[in-house]
Amino acid sequence: MKWVFWLFVALYALALLIFLIGTFGWFGQEKDPLSGVFLMPLGMPWNLIGDRIGIGSAALALLAPAINAAILFGLWKRFGS
Repeated sequence: MKWVFWLFVALYALALLIFLIGTFGWFGQEKDPLSGVFLMPLGMPWNLIGDRIGIGSAALALLAPAINAAILFGLWKRFGS
């Protein structure tokens, strides 16, 4: 479970970095409105639930993967190994 958690956190950090680079045009990159697309699958199902109740925002897309990371961390600590 430890490896699943750390792999998920690494993917989340990479997707967040791509989002920030594409949104703000860092490192000479053109601004891209679709740079947050990699955060969407990491935040499932919270992105879908938020969209259905009307909270579809950039903040939800940024924080939804953190909920999944917290769940994986809890599972890692509870079931160990």
